Amino acid sequence: MKRNEFIKTSSAFVAGSVILPSMACREKGRQQGAVAEANPARTNWAGNYTYKAQNLHKPGSVEELQQLVRDLEPQKALGSRHCFNNIADSPLHQVSTENLRRLVAVDRDQMQVTVESGMRYGDLAPLLEQEGLALHNLASLPHISIAGACATATHGSGVTNGNLSAAVAGMEVVLPGGDTLSLGRQDTDFDGAVVHLGALGIVSRITLDVVPDYQVAQRVFLDLPFQTAVDHFDEIMSGGYSVSLFTDWQAGKVSQVWVKRKADALSPAQETEYFGARAADRDVHPIISLSAENCTPQMGVEGPWYERLPHFKMGFTPSSGDELQSEFFIARDQAVEAFQALEAKRDLIGPQLQISEIRSVAADNLWLSPAYKRDVVAFHFTWKPHGPEVSELITMIEKELSPFGVVPHWGKLFNLDPEVLRGRYEKMGDFMALARRMDPEGRLRNAYLDKNLYSAG
Repeated sequence: MKRNEFIKTSSAFVAGSVILPSMACREKGRQQGAVAEANPARTNWAGNYTYKAQNLHKPGSVEELQQLVRDLEPQKALGSRHCFNNIADSPLHQVSTENLRRLVAVDRDQMQVTVESGMRYGDLAPLLEQEGLALHNLASLPHISIAGACATATHGSGVTNGNLSAAVAGMEVVLPGGDTLSLGRQDTDFDGAVVHLGALGIVSRITLDVVPDYQVAQRVFLDLPFQTAVDHFDEIMSGGYSVSLFTDWQAGKVSQVWVKRKADALSPAQETEYFGARAADRDVHPIISLSAENCTPQMGVEGPWYERLPHFKMGFTPSSGDELQSEFFIARDQAVEAFQALEAKRDLIGPQLQISEIRSVAADNLWLSPAYKRDVVAFHFTWKPHGPEVSELITMIEKELSPFGVVPHWGKLFNLDPEVLRGRYEKMGDFMALARRMDPEGRLRNAYLDKNLYSAG
């Protein structure tokens, strides 16, 4: 891999860029140096997983991050703690990037932005809006860290929208020895490095493609008949810039259809139905019985892209520990058959389910992306916090979707046999070769990587 200088720092950025002030002065404790906590009791954001790492380190600068990486063994990066499994855990040391949240630079010539790896989407978005810029898409939650989301191929929705990783134009990675490596799209291994699962190094800075600022309005439609959803699936999913189906797999219907459209393609305000589903007469939560207070505005009210593309507002806590999540990806041309296979199991799924979401993701060229060289549909499940029962259902769903070559979201719960999982990624062998070159001593390995990637030998 070339050690090119793709990602520029504020002292040597490309011509035409604007250097923005550091967020450091606004972050309490930023200037106090790396912070270490011994044996802290830490869980992920939903509370279903307690980290086993004995020590948590919080560097306040890239230089401190480099020094920690040199000194600690073994180690693992920890982002915003939004994964439901042990992907970010370590036997001894976790290195949190939460204090690395500086917007480094905006390059208007290349239409790119560079940020430190702890930056969250919800924090970056208003800063981009001030510059008249935007991202192509966002996930349902704006609370997630940019680097962590890209490392696991997290996504939003839209038949022409790639996952969040598809916007990555460059990365600066702190290698296990503490040196930094800059990678851009012109580098041979770039497509393998973007969705990296923490196996290659700790990302210190990341560069994203941006687009001109835009406005979005969203409408919600209720009670779409299941057969209509099957008969018109592609048309329904293509009816907006971003479309999500929410269902509890009961009563032969899709509970809600969330349609998000750009301002230049808005439907009439008086739109009363969508493929037979009736327009909601008020803002609603994906789980209809819950308050919509924390959801982004609906009812066709136009607003900034980052206040409409996510389902939930930035200013609230996304979970209180009462859920589990899993998600499975199927090639889009097989989605209807997979949809029908899951509908046939609704009586088993329903008792343990809070809500399920179905979204589209466009193809990309990233080796470990579920959308590698294929458009996909994602079937997401938010479960009740009943671990053993949910685990059985996950195994059942994986079996039902096996004929379609299903793969899980890397950061959520799954039981798929590691050998089967690896076999469903065409470039897995190339990725493992890359991981062994970048981390020859295995300093970044943990139980998750050992089971799902390295167990092949």
